[in-house]
Amino acid sequence: MTQSFLPYGRQQIDDEDVAAVAEALRDPFITAGPGVEAFEAVFADAVGAPYAVAFANGTGALHGAAAAAGLGPGDEMLTTPISFVASSNCALFVGARPRFADVDAAANLDIPAAIEHGLADGVRVVLPVSLAGLPVDLEPLQPLRDRGVIVIEDGCHALGGRRRAEPVGAGGLADMTVFSLHPVKAMTTGEGGVVTTADEALADALRTFRTHGMRRRSDPDDVLLGGWHYDIDRLGFNYRITDVQCALGRSQLRRLPQWVKRRNEIADRYHEVLDNVDGLRLPARARDGEVHGYHLFVVRFTEGAARRRFMFDHLREAGIGTQLHYIPIPLHGLYRDIGFGPEAMGALPEAQAYYEQALSLPIFPAMTDADVDRVAAEIRRLLSRPVDARQVDAAGT
Repeated sequence: MTQSFLPYGRQQIDDEDVAAVAEALRDPFITAGPGVEAFEAVFADAVGAPYAVAFANGTGALHGAAAAAGLGPGDEMLTTPISFVASSNCALFVGARPRFADVDAAANLDIPAAIEHGLADGVRVVLPVSLAGLPVDLEPLQPLRDRGVIVIEDGCHALGGRRRAEPVGAGGLADMTVFSLHPVKAMTTGEGGVVTTADEALADALRTFRTHGMRRRSDPDDVLLGGWHYDIDRLGFNYRITDVQCALGRSQLRRLPQWVKRRNEIADRYHEVLDNVDGLRLPARARDGEVHGYHLFVVRFTEGAARRRFMFDHLREAGIGTQLHYIPIPLHGLYRDIGFGPEAMGALPEAQAYYEQALSLPIFPAMTDADVDRVAAEIRRLLSRPVDARQVDAAGT
């Protein structure tokens, strides 16, 4: 009997989610109305942040955070080469230039290297990514904040995770934290993003930026400044999220803790059944007292690029969805055109090694232990097979 295809990630929608959306569609406000503020309030409470500002998508949220930080032409933003391009594109969106530091053994930003780079002239923002959901250690970056550097955490993978004594996004160690609510993330609004912060001025700047840069102002002593009046005194964008999306988000948020718990259970199962397999390196676990978000479960095939290509192709043939997260940002054509490319990777050896070995295995809350065992059995079977010369030639390095 042919087994069904097992994707690497998948959203989970129940009847209560559907009912919440249906109710929102019957409301007079279906775009940016009171449902947005209600969602922002419960989201902020869930992560322990004073302020949460919702956006149409995670990329818009990153763009807004870069703008709110005051990043602009002549500035640099230090970030990781291993992430989706939106993590560094947000610097380009505001006319700044990205700079890349290498990653550590867990594939998060190498903080000592980041500190060294961050002390250089021109670095205004450091943007570390909690890759795959593993909370990046932000404590060593605090001296940079004391020098005026803004820390924006890309927590798009880490919603529901915990760092030391607080949830990711609470605002104690980063000026802003950005989340994505794409369907394969910890929870979803269909498309969506949120920025959390403890800084009221940053929250105000984020709200203004997502709505064309619009500010409302009236004056009872000026007949031209009635209740209709608004002013646009800075460039903003239309990144508004809708009440309908936020209704789904409020419904989804109630199950976030149990979903993160299940993701961790699945990760524990993978560690149990794939521990000490030759040629396979399992991802780093969270530090004691912390909680991994496990948006992704990224393994590394230590034989290198040819073996990784072989595993990708044959796992998919076996009905198991895998993906590479991610092609290093400096290797994309856009970044080659602005002076990065393969030469830049020479200074990023850990990122290059990760790129040649990494592959994401399926992980989402609806997976069963039997699904995990199926993936593990297929990995063991495929690792026992040699990679033939044709596959090596096709994959290269």
